[in-house]
Amino acid sequence: MMNNLDFTHTIEEWTHFLIPLADGTQLAVRAWLPVNAVESPAPAILEYIPYRKRDGTAIRDEQMHPYWAGFGYACIRVDMRGCGESTGLMLDEYLQQELDDAVEVIHWLTRQPWCSGKVGMMGKSWGGFNSLQVAAMAPTALKAIVTVCSTDDRYADDIHYRGGALLLENFSWASTMACYMAKAPDPLLLPNTWRQQWLHRLENMPFLAKEWLAHSYKDEYWKHGSISEDYSSIKAAVYCIGGWGDAYSEAIPRMMGGLACPKKALIGPWAHKYPNYASPKPEIDFLGEAKRWWDYWLKGIDNGIMAEPTIAAYIQDGVPPQAAYDVRPGVWVEGNQWPIQKNSIHLQLSSSGYLIETSGGGQVSVNSPLTTGGASGEYCIIWCGPDFPTDQRQDDANSLCFDTQAMVKAVSILGGAVFKARVTSDQNCAQMILRLCDVAPDGSSTRITYGVLNLAMRGGLDFPKAVIAGESMDITIKLDDTGYEIPQGHQLRLSISTAYFPLLWPAAQKANLSLDLSTATLTVPLHDRTGQLTRDLGEGYVCSVNETQQIRPETHTRVSQVNAEDGRQTTFIDDDFGEFTFTDHKLTVGEVCHEEHSVLPHNPHSAASFCKWHSKQARPGWEIDVYTSLKVTCDADHFYLDASLEALENGQQVHLKNWKEKVSRGFA
Repeated sequence: MMNNLDFTHTIEEWTHFLIPLADGTQLAVRAWLPVNAVESPAPAILEYIPYRKRDGTAIRDEQMHPYWAGFGYACIRVDMRGCGESTGLMLDEYLQQELDDAVEVIHWLTRQPWCSGKVGMMGKSWGGFNSLQVAAMAPTALKAIVTVCSTDDRYADDIHYRGGALLLENFSWASTMACYMAKAPDPLLLPNTWRQQWLHRLENMPFLAKEWLAHSYKDEYWKHGSISEDYSSIKAAVYCIGGWGDAYSEAIPRMMGGLACPKKALIGPWAHKYPNYASPKPEIDFLGEAKRWWDYWLKGIDNGIMAEPTIAAYIQDGVPPQAAYDVRPGVWVEGNQWPIQKNSIHLQLSSSGYLIETSGGGQVSVNSPLTTGGASGEYCIIWCGPDFPTDQRQDDANSLCFDTQAMVKAVSILGGAVFKARVTSDQNCAQMILRLCDVAPDGSSTRITYGVLNLAMRGGLDFPKAVIAGESMDITIKLDDTGYEIPQGHQLRLSISTAYFPLLWPAAQKANLSLDLSTATLTVPLHDRTGQLTRDLGEGYVCSVNETQQIRPETHTRVSQVNAEDGRQTTFIDDDFGEFTFTDHKLTVGEVCHEEHSVLPHNPHSAASFCKWHSKQARPGWEIDVYTSLKVTCDADHFYLDASLEALENGQQVHLKNWKEKVSRGFA
């Protein structure tokens, strides 16, 4: 596909080499450069992640980096220490060591004869996180970054906690990372040292689930790496890109308000994917858009990108609820601030169950079954299986609901709704979950957005304060920013629940929440669909990739089941990433994940989460299998973790470790 574009440079690939660090660690690198880079040095674009350049992201890397190299950039894909063929150990996310290594890599790049001395950094998810974090360290050569599907606040909305409530994704991700970190380096690249390096990793494997669980509020552990603690530390230009279907969309509006550096934002309808092969569509020409950014900041080409409005955002048309979407119709709008327009509507909650514009009064209460949330979908839609929120009617039935009258004309929401009220819990803990839903005339309910608050965090995520039973509390919950048009004839619904499983772990006690309606207000930001985007964002494009041979196709399933005897609801998630062989170097890889999350309707101590992974790496005469598992249960005071890691070489066990840990619930 490369010859379909007017590339300005012929490129070459350096399949594998090592960057030496000052402490003796060597980081493994794959690179794409113009063939004349030594004669005409090129700006460098760095992607720095743990996901294994040889196999984990090999295809994605090939789809992306050769494009920019073809326009005169040196594209450098580096595995962090302890990952892939890099030496050393990776002991946690976003440690200072990780960031220091990246700064050292940037300095190394500037000393190479093929580098112009200017560096950009980019990445999605982990790579988006550390692009922001490294930019906050302000290395002189780092002029610009592109951060995709990332956050400025590691506690507020990463995969560990949301609104101070514990996400089950915390455990799913811990199991995932244990499997990724336990894979072996490729013997073809490290014939003499791969096995020693692999066993060293296995023997020093951290127990991430315990570490993350031990920090139940926004303490110094989470503040480290959260650029929201000091936006002014970033001097490089920042382009933030994400989607309303992604767990991290909330961070982009915050960064647009907080960053003082040159900045730009683009928010589409997408889940946790690059927008040139996005789900759901429409895709855009992400590679071309990033090239415009690099051209301006790394080559000094005044192409007008900074004269355009700062923010482009997508307003999705209202759609029926379903577990996956191929396309989300809608319109792009643009502006220079967030929210783009200052329009909003202020609604009160009435005792008759309506959202009205006049003040009401009275007292209502809610005590949801702990199975409420069965239609929540996945917190972070990474694999793009049947993971979107489904019809909300059952969850609505278990919630306290307030509806507007049917819309006399379509109404577009753009921004983050805010709810304020005075509430009382009959227990010394409570969660409050708010959902805004689009209710169609046939009764179907589509989740537009949601917000969560562990009431112990009502004074701030970094200032936990115990809930006292019977004591009234003033709370504010900001729902996630979104862009969504409610069609004519539909109603806007506010649903309030005290549980949201399996997205959130239940509070320690099943609480009854009383709500003072005289204090309850909902402010919803609106947009009139004027100021639509005029420039063409293009169509999705990926570069051609090296040949692979499929052995087993990729499949994803999600099933909920209710036990008729006791009402226990279990969600089964199976992600089979298939199995295939890289034709050029004959490495076969495959991964399978199984999850089970269950709870009884009225017993918060019945909650259980189980995740297991199996990964395979093989060549004729050589096979590595890694098995990880993690089971989590709880009582009123503690979590109980039971985990294992087993590694096999050619069918023989070479490593086995089991963990059994008890962790205080803290404020979770």
